[in-house]
Amino acid sequence: MQPFKVGPDFIDPGLHTQIAGTRSRNLDGWMLSRKYNAGLFRRLLAGADLGLVEGVMGLFDGYEGGTESGSSAEMAKWLGIPAVLVVDAGSMARSVAALIYGFKNFDPDLDLGAVIFNRVGGPAHLEYLKEAVGSAFPGLAILGGIPREEAVRIPERHLGLVTADEMALDGQWRDKLAALVENNLELDRLLDITRYGDETAPAQDSPGTADTAPAGGPKPMIAVARDAAFCFYYPDNLELLERAGARLHFFSPAAGEVFPDECSGLYLGGGYPELFAESISANTAFLEAVRAGAARGMPTHAECGGLMTLGRFIETIEGKRIPMAGIFPFGTRMLARRKALGYTEVILRKACLLGEPGAVLRGHEFHYSEIVEGPGETPELAYELRARKFEHPRSEGYLAGGVLASYVHLHWGSNPGAARRFVECCARYEPGPRAA
Repeated sequence: MQPFKVGPDFIDPGLHTQIAGTRSRNLDGWMLSRKYNAGLFRRLLAGADLGLVEGVMGLFDGYEGGTESGSSAEMAKWLGIPAVLVVDAGSMARSVAALIYGFKNFDPDLDLGAVIFNRVGGPAHLEYLKEAVGSAFPGLAILGGIPREEAVRIPERHLGLVTADEMALDGQWRDKLAALVENNLELDRLLDITRYGDETAPAQDSPGTADTAPAGGPKPMIAVARDAAFCFYYPDNLELLERAGARLHFFSPAAGEVFPDECSGLYLGGGYPELFAESISANTAFLEAVRAGAARGMPTHAECGGLMTLGRFIETIEGKRIPMAGIFPFGTRMLARRKALGYTEVILRKACLLGEPGAVLRGHEFHYSEIVEGPGETPELAYELRARKFEHPRSEGYLAGGVLASYVHLHWGSNPGAARRFVECCARYEPGPRAA
């Protein structure tokens, strides 16, 4: 079973991976090209019995209101697969037919293959819904309805669902979820309606289809913080680093671990460092290693939670300031309301770990914290950020020697040269004992 998730998301793919036992991958019509998406989809599907693509938000929601860019509908058309509309039927009756009418007729080019109802009140409610839809669309497949079941609800927090790294979905929970699906949906009919038969050869610009590492070149080791505090990584980014010749060493700062001396680079992804700030702060060996690496010019790339870790402190929602690495003169503080959400285009204005001036990458921002300016000079800024067309560009991408940090979660599939540049920088760095 090969899962996919449309859109810029780390939490849902983590849950997919835990349930399916196969790493879920992101597809995205705004960050990534059509060829890239198709190549990744076909390559991974070729090694699986079946695949499942979870959409993003509503069927037609994406980058902007006037086009389908970044939407689930766009991706279904790009991949040549039918869409299955999951309708929240809680507190709905005949109006569900009008809702489905709008979805089915909004885009005539989209193959809307079937409907599944969710949060159904019971058998009588389901029959009422089927009758309503059948009166408007006699040929539309209704595959069943999932009843309300609090026992399988996944808890949420400010950035969405609790992550798979923090919550083991045990066998009993999985069995209950499987029974809900098996007892309430026509699975054989679902598989028949959504059968995929595109045998086109994979495109050549998705990760894993070719090795881009220089022949005989150095194989630098890059440390990657990966645990419940640092869990937001696109798998493609890690694949692209390996294809460019890097060896990856995973470690857990929240569990007291530190990366080895021989590492030539550091990648601090996003996640929830604010929830594990005490543990990270107590891991003085890790923070000292980060400071020593920065002092020696070790290439370090940090995104969102990684940026927060490289500041002077993280200020909790209660106002407590917990010391961090102090690479940058500022700290960050948590907010009660979301600070940023949305796609972001990055244009490099200074040479840095990810490329030369003029290079363009795409990613997204999603955070509930903000920077608190501290004493000292403001760091150099490497990025110009362009978000929605009605928002003004702004500068970001903090530089400190070999360190580059930003709130933006970049997908390097938008510009694979960024991963090669990072590995090249790491290959030129000469690690040494931290005591030096």
